[in-house]
Amino acid sequence: MKEAMPVLTAGAGLHETLALLTSQLRPDANHKEDMVFLKDVFSERSLGYLMKIHEKLRQYERQSPTPVLHSASSLADDVAEELQSGPMSTEEKELLHLLTSPHLKAVLSVHDTVAQKNFDPVLPPLPDDLEDELEEESVKIVRLVKNKEPLGATIRRDEATGAVIVARIMRGGAADRSGLVHVGDELREVNGVSVIHKRPDEISQLLSQSQGSITLKIIPAIKEEDRLKESKVYVRALFDYIPLEDKATPCQEAGLPFKRGDILQVVTQDDPTWWQAKRVGDSNLRAGLVPSKQFQERRLAYRMKMGTLPNPKSPKKPVYDQGCDKEDCDCEGYFNGQYIVSPKCKAVAPSCGQVFSWEFYSAGLRRSFRLSRKDRQGSSGEGSDPGDPDFLTYEEVTRYQQRPNERPRLVVLIGSLGARINELKQRVIAENPHRFAVAVPHTTRPKKPHEKEGVEYHFVTKQQFDADALNNKFIEHGEYKENQYGTSIEAIRSVQAKNKMCVVDVQPEALKRLRTAEFKPYVIFVKPRVPESRRRRSAATSPGGGDHGRVTDEDLQEMRQSAIQIDQQYGHLVDRVLIKEDSASACTELRGILERLERESFWVPVSWVRT
Repeated sequence: MKEAMPVLTAGAGLHETLALLTSQLRPDANHKEDMVFLKDVFSERSLGYLMKIHEKLRQYERQSPTPVLHSASSLADDVAEELQSGPMSTEEKELLHLLTSPHLKAVLSVHDTVAQKNFDPVLPPLPDDLEDELEEESVKIVRLVKNKEPLGATIRRDEATGAVIVARIMRGGAADRSGLVHVGDELREVNGVSVIHKRPDEISQLLSQSQGSITLKIIPAIKEEDRLKESKVYVRALFDYIPLEDKATPCQEAGLPFKRGDILQVVTQDDPTWWQAKRVGDSNLRAGLVPSKQFQERRLAYRMKMGTLPNPKSPKKPVYDQGCDKEDCDCEGYFNGQYIVSPKCKAVAPSCGQVFSWEFYSAGLRRSFRLSRKDRQGSSGEGSDPGDPDFLTYEEVTRYQQRPNERPRLVVLIGSLGARINELKQRVIAENPHRFAVAVPHTTRPKKPHEKEGVEYHFVTKQQFDADALNNKFIEHGEYKENQYGTSIEAIRSVQAKNKMCVVDVQPEALKRLRTAEFKPYVIFVKPRVPESRRRRSAATSPGGGDHGRVTDEDLQEMRQSAIQIDQQYGHLVDRVLIKEDSASACTELRGILERLERESFWVPVSWVRT
């Protein structure tokens, strides 16, 4: 005997019906799979939610609610005006404050819009006398509503036919958002005015002067598919670009200006010469034209061939933090206008030569050293200088955030003259030696009685050092007082293996060797804030503090030139510029950067992130 289906009440909803139907499904010998399928479908929670939403909408439709009035904003204005016409009590002042608040006025404005059902722009009717001069071609009448923004399209004249063709659609513009105008469409009329015999500049003026609604008569292009799809390609700009100074751009007004270091989202690369891109973080959603990587490289190659490409290299000796090589000087080095003097050397003449610099940690922290370019031997083994790549155009990047199981990123400090980056580094590490550490360098000099292997240095023989240098195990190395010094890659790995963030300070030339997926270095360029004139600062202090001699205007000029030189040659490799006012504030800023590296995401070259 078959079980009878339960009777549904008149008020039962769809979701109740589905629930009841699901409970009555019984697997049948011949249709078991179908029954199971239906039961699974009807039992889906999302389907039940959709049915409930449907019932609520139907209930709302049956009730047919109507607004009490269609002009709540006007009523509020009238009440506010009436309240202001005479003396007000405390309650009336509070009511006036509420009625005139921006948030309540916005709510009332939205209420009036919904009540009046004023959702769509009011468009004029289509013209009745449409010309029928085109028998075989399909004509499309497009009516767009635009405010003061550009239409977002460029045009060109076809050399063979003389027709006015839509050359480019700017992503995010009015034409792109409408989805009605496409690249290759032939433009015949603008607001009833024929453009067949008009010059491109006249058509552009006609389009720009049109406000409100604009009617276009178009012959659609025959296209198999729309190639304008949103791109997920992000690049870091490695040069500055000003469209108004670029005579090659097809439309200077449509160009996108950017600065070196800006992150661009390339939305389309359909044109091999001019990409469309947006600046990440820019409130303007419209894309602009930027030179493509290939086109920019061709331009730079041509300028190099013609001898008009500026060379950022300077024939002068680089002015980094450098040391003292005076034969009878036992000082530990010279850096940033200040000597680090050992107990044996009480005073050092400012005229000491500046060739090699290495600086001491205090409170038992290990020594580090830095090499000048004069004594630095090439250790990359690649024969290429990171400051002189082929051409600086764009670098494809992606977002990266350190995961809990990954080794910390390497932090690299480079500094111009006067920056005292080693002092800055040692202060940050001394504050938290459990989180931050340095790479212990190698040396061939004899170990002193108070030194320990692997703490101040790794002490090796000259033969072992030369073999390591030959095998490219050092990121940089050099000779000082007939002893070899070098920082090895393994020393950095040793710090990272302890789950500590390794902080190194190197000469800028070493950056290319460190920019790998293994280390994912975050490069910080530290430079002191240099006053315009010595008269504007204390005559007895040097940049960043200290009282190690009078600083002349020539010294300040060297500091400025040092920062400019490093920025020109290596600025494209820098992630952050730290302007050093004083040691305390710079230390606080550096500490904040290191902490954010552990918890925030940053843009890195796409080759550093494994897919």
